Amino acid sequence: MKRALRLMLALLCALVSGSATANEVRLKDLGRFLGWRDNMLVGYGLVTGLAGSGDSPRSRVTRQTLANVLSQFDLIVPDADLQSRNVAAVMVTAVLPPSASVGDKIDISVTSIGDARSLAGGVLLMAPLRGPDRQMYALAQGPLSVGGYRFDANGNLAQKNHPTSAMIASGATVEAAVRAELLARDGTLTFVLRDADATTSQRVAERINIALGSDHAASRDASTVRIRVPAQHSTDLNGLLASIEGLRIAPDRTARVVINERTGTVVAGGDVLVSAVAISHGDIRVTVQTEFSASQPVLVAETGPGVRSLVVANSRLDVADGGQSVTASFPNTTVADLIQGLSRLRVSTRDKIAILQAIKTSGALYADLIVQ
Repeated sequence: MKRALRLMLALLCALVSGSATANEVRLKDLGRFLGWRDNMLVGYGLVTGLAGSGDSPRSRVTRQTLANVLSQFDLIVPDADLQSRNVAAVMVTAVLPPSASVGDKIDISVTSIGDARSLAGGVLLMAPLRGPDRQMYALAQGPLSVGGYRFDANGNLAQKNHPTSAMIASGATVEAAVRAELLARDGTLTFVLRDADATTSQRVAERINIALGSDHAASRDASTVRIRVPAQHSTDLNGLLASIEGLRIAPDRTARVVINERTGTVVAGGDVLVSAVAISHGDIRVTVQTEFSASQPVLVAETGPGVRSLVVANSRLDVADGGQSVTASFPNTTVADLIQGLSRLRVSTRDKIAILQAIKTSGALYADLIVQ
């Protein structure tokens, strides 16, 4: 008997602890450290090898660029003599990670800036990629991967997706190392929450202090937590970050109901509350049908000035009650239970959206209603 009781108590404790930690997430999933950010790169280049689908000879930028490229190989050709449609001027963009070493590979996107019809089959010539400081951080080159096509002949056109945009997987090589600067001048770290919340910010600071064993973290505001680096981690910053970002914290959530009217989608947390409410929803449809008929003169020979065909419009208005009127009363409940109850009454998704909007207007929905 005692053994069975101990087993039941152990099971109850496991269930309680499991429910208590079910909503806990890692600190690294709640935000980022200040200074840890991606870096935008952009460049200009030339795509060759196109099968007559490149820029037209009217594009002076493309002709001048091609002439400049040829001049690098001691070929002096006036840009006016270059009439090829197998080349296209493009812009090249990439995202440099917060930490990158020389020789790392990154993906690039290539887009046409001229009147090229398609970049399919093209090869990007070596193009430098620069940052906002105009310093070169990577070099891009390689064959393009286009997720579409365009073919036209004799006035017929077949096109899929956007053939003037392409990408090259691992198409750029990092030439300048980048390191994220996480430490401020006063030797502190700042953790930035993805969703600002004062309660979550305070919980993060308290959890970090428990892990470090002293008051090293303080909630600065609803979105940032200031962390003072302990002396034992002054030379091992990466070890400190690894020990902090793995901490599990239960974030506080703002009740929200998200509605997409185009697709008829309703997403809400299961614990979003709705106070006692009575719903009366009717379905009335109004249909207007118009038929056009033409009245012609009796004799063709009688046509003359002022005699012409007459178009007559006949309209019919139908008002129908769909027979799906709903009258229901719900006690204090959640949005999830409300949606299930409306589903049992066979209320359509778009009618559910209208009901939720009306409940929010009446003040019975305790959540932010976001309509997309």
